[in-house]
Amino acid sequence: MAELSAIFALSDAYVNELAALDPYTATAFGIPGYDHLATDYSPDAHAARNDHAAHTLAALARLEPRSAEDQLAKDFLTERLGATMAVHESGDWMRPLRAFAAPVTRIRSAFDLMSRDGDEAWSNIAERAHAVPAALESLRASLEVGRAMSTTASRRQVGVVVDQCTTWSATRWFDTLRDEAGARTDLAPQTMERLTDGVQLATEAYAAFAEYLRDDYIADAIESDACGAERHAVSARVMLGAELDPNEMYEWAWTEHDTLRDEILRTCAAILPGASFAEVCELLETDPARAVHGEDAYRDWLQQMTDDALTRAAEHFDIPAPMNRCEACLPPAGSAAAAYYTAPSEDFSRPGRTWYPTLGRTSFPMWGDVTTCYHESVPGHHLQIAYAQLQGDRLSRFQRLAFVPGHGEGWALYAERLCDELGWFDNPDHRLGFLCGQQLRAVRVIVDIGLHLQLAIPEGTRTSDGAPFHGGETWTPELALEFAMSETGSTEEFMRSEIDRYLGWPAQAISYKVGEREWLRARAEVRGRLGDRMNLRDFHTFALRLGPVGLAQLRSELARFDAA
Repeated sequence: MAELSAIFALSDAYVNELAALDPYTATAFGIPGYDHLATDYSPDAHAARNDHAAHTLAALARLEPRSAEDQLAKDFLTERLGATMAVHESGDWMRPLRAFAAPVTRIRSAFDLMSRDGDEAWSNIAERAHAVPAALESLRASLEVGRAMSTTASRRQVGVVVDQCTTWSATRWFDTLRDEAGARTDLAPQTMERLTDGVQLATEAYAAFAEYLRDDYIADAIESDACGAERHAVSARVMLGAELDPNEMYEWAWTEHDTLRDEILRTCAAILPGASFAEVCELLETDPARAVHGEDAYRDWLQQMTDDALTRAAEHFDIPAPMNRCEACLPPAGSAAAAYYTAPSEDFSRPGRTWYPTLGRTSFPMWGDVTTCYHESVPGHHLQIAYAQLQGDRLSRFQRLAFVPGHGEGWALYAERLCDELGWFDNPDHRLGFLCGQQLRAVRVIVDIGLHLQLAIPEGTRTSDGAPFHGGETWTPELALEFAMSETGSTEEFMRSEIDRYLGWPAQAISYKVGEREWLRARAEVRGRLGDRMNLRDFHTFALRLGPVGLAQLRSELARFDAA
């Protein structure tokens, strides 16, 4: 293997140290040696991770790129470290309570990604279960620092996390680990004994943490759900890898909403002539013939769609053999409502996985899940993320493992549009699901920016069914819920979870549609330059080999694509 450049070597060193400082990230990346440990969320640990970023950034500034790959790696690592440090400086580490991608969920979901192969793997699970109380206690220490500095989460987000912790403790989710291990015959008695004790400690720790939040912390939680312009700008920089004007994005999203609404209504007419959008959605949600019944059947159907997508995508994309496997999974109760993807381990011994929350249902309408499958698997996240992990000769380790939501979620939404362009939504039900998914992402931009910046709803706004909608009023969570339900066809249960997600995770929701816009603009610019010489398969291969980049960097990198 060729000797690493100084920039690639620094990137590798950064990842290695990050794994030691954040074992849950090590597990997510598939880096061995840390699965028995838990991440420390105390103030000192947050400071150590920020110092690590600062020292790496300073060392990086002293290195001169010696190749185009070096320059790409340096630019990307510089942008990501700067954005990460800005988040730390904003103080968000003192109030990390939300329903998704937060410490409380990472502590539990880390077990989903761990190996179950043999006694050593189960010993790691046992030790990590024993570490759950310390992980939650370290989180509590940071929350207490925040309380002392009047830097707290909102009451809404506290309530969301209380519900999660209560669900996992009351349903005794950790017992499923013990039961799974108990069905094996290859584990040492001391491993089972250690695991049984750890499961009980973890369950009690989540119950105690819920009690702390509910009976103590919430008294100092802030009432406002809006984060304000300053915090939103910091978060948007992390999510997008660019500094974009929120007012411009807000106005643009309304234009997208209107365009999509017209197309949605035309598709509704093809499904049920003369019916309203709401009536068509009700049909698609309640018709037993348009649903899959039972969790096992649902998982099997999702897996079959995923396998079929891999086969169909091979005609249009480069899909190396190691990534020709993606597992469809159902997460436990208490998870957020939206589907998500988890990447394969570095060596692909753990495959990429898509996760589809059941929300307590036993019947699953199919119309919206087809486009979601393509978004999460192929040609969406699995194609993009797993492909980057195979670019060891072109990308640094950090690039192969990192994720920029604007780039990644933008690609996945762009991938859904590609499926539409390729004719994959030949069933009108499924095409309406695609259009409603697009509309959901446009509404996310409107609602996220409108709520956090406390913007006004434009005068003359109407719903899809023509009813006036609160023109001139300032956005509230209640109005956001009403609007999102009327425009996207989503259920109330799903959208309540979504509104909580937007309010607790500022700017993440805008990354999908804004990211897709940048992918489409970049493709249009290349097509305008190359004309008939543009080969879409080659363009996508070139783009995927770049790995993740911020949106500010995306178009400049794709401008280097040449059909020759």
